[in-house]
Amino acid sequence: MAAYLKILLILTGLTGIRSITTVSEVSVKAGYSVSIPCLYDSQYRDNVKYLCKGYYFNSCSYAIRTNQPNSRKFSISDDKTQRIFTVTIKDLTYQDSDYWCAVEINDGKDVRKYFHLSVTRGFPSLPVAQQEITGFNGENINFNCYHHNPGEMKWCRLGSSCVTGSSGSIDGTTVTINASISNVFTVTMSGLRTQSSGWYMCVKGDLQMPVHLTVSERPTTTTSEPVSLTTASEPGNLNTSFTEKAPNVAHGEQHRVSVDLKSFMIPLCLLILIVMVTLFIWFRLKKRKQIKDVSTPAKTEADEQAMYSTVDIRKKSSGQPSYTESDVDIIYSSVVTTRQKRARRVEANDENVTYSTLA
Repeated sequence: MAAYLKILLILTGLTGIRSITTVSEVSVKAGYSVSIPCLYDSQYRDNVKYLCKGYYFNSCSYAIRTNQPNSRKFSISDDKTQRIFTVTIKDLTYQDSDYWCAVEINDGKDVRKYFHLSVTRGFPSLPVAQQEITGFNGENINFNCYHHNPGEMKWCRLGSSCVTGSSGSIDGTTVTINASISNVFTVTMSGLRTQSSGWYMCVKGDLQMPVHLTVSERPTTTTSEPVSLTTASEPGNLNTSFTEKAPNVAHGEQHRVSVDLKSFMIPLCLLILIVMVTLFIWFRLKKRKQIKDVSTPAKTEADEQAMYSTVDIRKKSSGQPSYTESDVDIIYSSVVTTRQKRARRVEANDENVTYSTLA
């Protein structure tokens, strides 16, 4: 099949059908997404563009078209000013390997260009941190291209020239390449202009990885600072596949790692909320207890009722035949006090005295 494909591509070149320019081989990680740019000739500006899935163009199936709505897995957009339509493939699987960028021709054969996706479970051979980045006029911007395959390093603009050495120029923008760090080459573009916007590619050997640059005016409220492309950890991004850094890249590599503050702020806010609610409940319970203690009346003698278990009355030895109450000694042997109900408060009097035995 590979031989057939090479013959087909040669025949395509001989017949002069070279109206689409795109990548040829891209290494991606299963489960993530990738965007592929397809540059076409100006004569096809108003034609329908589409992505076709399959190894052979004659038997491939439509994945997405510009005259149809996007789906969950495939999306397509057409920039007629730049003459580039971009296809995005999400949730990559091992079956997502063979595709064609194509332009529909009403009175002839559709023009097309084949590209291959090498879907891997581990580290891609040529990942980048982000495929979509933004720079500002007059400033510099850095791209980190990580690689695990042999071959010559290049930085190219889609449909334009490439820089292969340590420095060069692409469409008037100065480009320098630094490969001092193992398994990483850093591309710096200096003196950005609005015309610098477009699709570029990290190239290492037979692999390419497209990156889209948008150059705009920096807002006046912000300070001028060079933009650096570093490893991202955003889910769904193609380059999250490289957050699990390979050991070879870790040695000597110095780059910033963006931290998702939300992963720290949300648990912290929840913890503070729980502590505040707990303290509020504790203070309410403490205050209620204090109010209850203050409202409880003190016990008085009027609330108590005396009960005597033994009363012994002895007559004084005066020799007189009769006696009065003043001549009698009263002895109380046991006294038990019981608290009366609060609903009926009366003063202690003689009616509250109960005598159990009178001697």
